[in-house]
Amino acid sequence: MTDTTAVAKYSGWQSEKSGWIGDVSGPGVALIGAATAAAVLPLYLHSWPAAAVCLPLTGLLLALAFGRIQGLTAAEWITLAVRHQISVARREHLFLSGVFAPRTAAGDQPLDLPGTLARLRILSAPDGLGGTLAVVHHPVDRTYTAVARITYPELALVDEDRKEARVAGWRDVLRSLCTEEGAITRIAVHQRCLPDDGGALREWAARHIAQDAPPSAVETLDGLMSGAGPVSTKRETYLALTLSASRARLAVRGAGGGQRGACAVLVRELGALRGALAAAALTVEEWLGPRELAAVIRTAYDPHIQPALSAHDALAKAPDWQGEAKGVDPALAGPAAAEKHWNSYRHDGGHSIAYQVRGLPHEAVLATVLQPLMRPRTTARRTLTLLYEPIGPRRARNELSRERTKRRSARILRARTGRDESEDQVREDRTARSQDQARAAGQGVVRLTALLALTVTDPEVLDTAAAELQADASDAGLRVRRVWGGMDEGFAVACLPLGRGLPDRRRPL
Repeated sequence: MTDTTAVAKYSGWQSEKSGWIGDVSGPGVALIGAATAAAVLPLYLHSWPAAAVCLPLTGLLLALAFGRIQGLTAAEWITLAVRHQISVARREHLFLSGVFAPRTAAGDQPLDLPGTLARLRILSAPDGLGGTLAVVHHPVDRTYTAVARITYPELALVDEDRKEARVAGWRDVLRSLCTEEGAITRIAVHQRCLPDDGGALREWAARHIAQDAPPSAVETLDGLMSGAGPVSTKRETYLALTLSASRARLAVRGAGGGQRGACAVLVRELGALRGALAAAALTVEEWLGPRELAAVIRTAYDPHIQPALSAHDALAKAPDWQGEAKGVDPALAGPAAAEKHWNSYRHDGGHSIAYQVRGLPHEAVLATVLQPLMRPRTTARRTLTLLYEPIGPRRARNELSRERTKRRSARILRARTGRDESEDQVREDRTARSQDQARAAGQGVVRLTALLALTVTDPEVLDTAAAELQADASDAGLRVRRVWGGMDEGFAVACLPLGRGLPDRRRPL
């Protein structure tokens, strides 16, 4: 929603409630039940020794259920720790790639990737324009994802009317996907800030130097290029669209069925979105093919390969090039080795930390609120991923109605117990009501989450880079938390534009 001020500001989001009863999860309810039984047992037994044992146990169980550290209960922390230790005991935290990832009988190319990404396959499909499109297929989830490299004009230096029009264009893209049983079930925006060797800058300078330029000026320019290259950075932005074959089963069947039919439906959906993306001032540079997508994955796992791959791709653009095509063979996209730690993730020559955004700003913010997150830093490369899941009108009505009912019940309970409402609770109730009103007026509803990650090649600067990222997130008004115990999953979502999605309900990662 937009404020009626000269400078457009935006707000209206709120955290998704996942508690089984109120804010208490299912395990929390079980702990409360056990605590109640422990408290009642001494009364039933009429035993003081039993009370001496059961009452401290009751206090411990209630502390596990209600005590929170960094937004998680003690029981949830214990669950994460136990899950991590089990994976370590089973050596599931380690990954060593095979020599090759052989093709299957169906002809699709497996990606030799660790963890939850092991099931992914890259399919090749015609893009309808004479080219080849890479489609990431998850055979269990039955999803098909296409990835585009996009560019967009900066918002910081444009006037407010144009800025608001671009934000409204993106809003219309999301709203167009909020349909009943829509085929596109997820849209992900992925941006990463990479160190640049300065090759593009030097190439541009070489093309624009005048033939009669003074030698001293050319020498000075060469010195500037040599100094600017190692400290310059570049941004890459990707848009991933995911189709659910289950929800689009009739369309897939009509297009021939199977993987071929699903890819055809996905290409058709991409074509239908071209106009909406253009209206949002998003320019699709290219829909990535198998080798281009594999290169994006490979450079995320191995930062050291970026300069060599950029140089190779520049040579491969020459019309008389006889060597290997640009990009990377999909069989070599994954890491040679990877290891998950409790608080970090090591992969080839990189060390990464993933963060989940646990809280968005409470107040209305400008459209440029996320800019501090992608500030150029010499210590680390950064990535930001925004995941949107469009919700159909019927489900949105039920979800928002359930949300309002939960909050109304909690308000009645607080009134009966004599507790005052906090300002946060009043604001959340008002936001839930305004969301339902906007939905009734025809606006779309989406689930949104954001993940951040940083990658360094020197583990000695990892803590410094983490402190810088947390400070920049604070400047943007975001509350972030490390993906403790699940760094490999956090890396897969935050650093790889593969359209991996949200859980059905919010859960600690």
